[in-house]
Amino acid sequence: MRLVPEGLAISGPEGTRTVPLYAGAMHYWRHAPTDWRPGLKAIRAMGLHLVDVYVPWGVHELASGEFDFGKHDPRLDVARFLSIAQEEGLLVILRPGPHINAELTHFGVPERVLWNPEMQARSGRGTPVLLPILPVSFPVPSYASEAFLSEVERWFSAVGQALAAQVFPSGPIVLLQVDNEGALYFRDGPYDQDYHPDALRLFRQMLRSSYPSVKALRRAWRDDSLSFDAVDPPRSLTATHADNLAPHLDWMEFHEHLLATAFARMASMLSRAGFEHVPTSHNLPVGETVTALNTGRIGTTVDLLALDYYHRASPTEHMVMARRTTELANRCTALDQPAFGAEVGVGYPPFFSPIDEDDSLYVIGTALAYGLRGFNLYMAVERDRWVGAPIGPHGQARPFAARIAKVVDALEAVNFRSLTRAVPVRLVVPRMLRRLGRVLHAFGSATPAMIHVLGGGYRESCFEDELGLGYSAPLEAEAFLRRFERALLRRGVPFAYVSGELAREACRDALWAVCASGGGLKPEFVGALRELAHNGVSVTLGPREPLRDGRFQLLREPPNLSALTLETLETPGRADAVVHEMVTRLSLPTYGIEADGDCHVTVHENLDGAPKVAFFMNPNREPLTAEASLGFAHPLRDMLTGELIEARSHRHSIALPPRTVRMCAIEGNGR
Repeated sequence: MRLVPEGLAISGPEGTRTVPLYAGAMHYWRHAPTDWRPGLKAIRAMGLHLVDVYVPWGVHELASGEFDFGKHDPRLDVARFLSIAQEEGLLVILRPGPHINAELTHFGVPERVLWNPEMQARSGRGTPVLLPILPVSFPVPSYASEAFLSEVERWFSAVGQALAAQVFPSGPIVLLQVDNEGALYFRDGPYDQDYHPDALRLFRQMLRSSYPSVKALRRAWRDDSLSFDAVDPPRSLTATHADNLAPHLDWMEFHEHLLATAFARMASMLSRAGFEHVPTSHNLPVGETVTALNTGRIGTTVDLLALDYYHRASPTEHMVMARRTTELANRCTALDQPAFGAEVGVGYPPFFSPIDEDDSLYVIGTALAYGLRGFNLYMAVERDRWVGAPIGPHGQARPFAARIAKVVDALEAVNFRSLTRAVPVRLVVPRMLRRLGRVLHAFGSATPAMIHVLGGGYRESCFEDELGLGYSAPLEAEAFLRRFERALLRRGVPFAYVSGELAREACRDALWAVCASGGGLKPEFVGALRELAHNGVSVTLGPREPLRDGRFQLLREPPNLSALTLETLETPGRADAVVHEMVTRLSLPTYGIEADGDCHVTVHENLDGAPKVAFFMNPNREPLTAEASLGFAHPLRDMLTGELIEARSHRHSIALPPRTVRMCAIEGNGR
């Protein structure tokens, strides 16, 4: 089994086949065993190839070290559930936690673990860190706690004894998720946690490997009394000047290191438990870019990083999805992996704002439009604490299921997973900027992700303190990218976001890369940008020259910006002028769309570069008629309704109902 851009390549007696990652979630323990087969049949009938299966630790555990996998409660016979899935032609994504959320009261972790002081994450005051969540708050585990990780290994060993024999080809298990939405249990404010003694030891080990000497540590932290064995992390934002940011940025880096280290250990545990040949994954929650989830680091510990999608159709959330998905898709393209939506919400828990069918279909269509190539419908089968799934709790398909099945059939008809969206322009967000945004988070323990989920940015979430610089670094840098984003949208130039830690790989096929600098970048990162420029990529950097390093310490000499273009965007309309110049100079493709409201278009090509599918998106609550200039006159065929849309004078007139994505095959283009 191995991951490929189109899905999962699986070898069997009949040779190797590629399975698209079209999946649906079902929670076996929440259903009577008599409902298992009808639910699984209904999942397969929607055209899906996999069932997504959580295995909840806290549900299976009877007492410390004692587990029930169906001996006492037939609802817990997960091995039988997987066997039925295999009989129904479904493969399995297995998700054994330890954290699974799943709208369970304690996120699937046994209460005895949560209330054990040795295993609890700690605040800066040394108190347990509580998650205020319905129906009851609970203390969250520490990702560094050796006691907790020992308990996790015992749980994984039990899962292996029960289910390792079900790994493909003996059984249906083909993908294994390590933990779940690892944003520190959503207590991810910059100084929320983790001050657990085991975490502090790991922090000091990280500093020892990050700094060449204790002298260098003392110079960066501006404290001549420090030692690697006793250095203490900051417990609040105490920096009053940019020169004093190093301890805080190191603490943000430690959160990233903490999660990556824990996931690596958990992946090793699962391998020892009998799953060593199964590809691993992890799902990033909504708002992931402002959490401690560093895709570069976590990507070295699991095989596939995927996104969760819980959005609604609106112009603001449309752009959130566009940014998130293009970053994911570009990363996956660079690594020859499938861009996967590990949880695409169909329905919603009753304590969320409603997500209706039109919202869900809009999200699926928009994510596909910006590069997603597989998705898991969460929840495909309804259960307690969930409303609006396409399949009822006893396996009865609802009309919503037929709507989803039409989408899947359309994707298969055009072999959509083999197509690519050409994005010649990349907007690069350095890790330094994301760390600084976390440092300056202005709302205490309230998760930064919530503001970004609602479409906000650093302007809405960060302190505006200039820290002696005369400007706000995160606000200026983010505004720089947003100005280029708007200019590119106005001109119809396809673009994608890129996370800085993967800039070298994810920008190597770009024509133009625009990178934000708030005045501080690692010299090695600037070197990577120069390398891209020397290899033919036009690189624009701005709005500030990076005179400081990744810890915001002044460099001893100005950086070498040879082959890079420094752009400040000081004059109104400058971003539009630069985009116009680059379109002409680099012959960038443009896909124009005009309407009396916010709407968007993307085009997907085959391996020969021939346009094959176009998406038209209207996130508004009013209908629109859009005039699209796509650069070709081939007719369009709506993949869901069958309507043929002819071009007139090389323009297509597209009727867009409210909150709708239209997927259109491009006909008569046989290349």
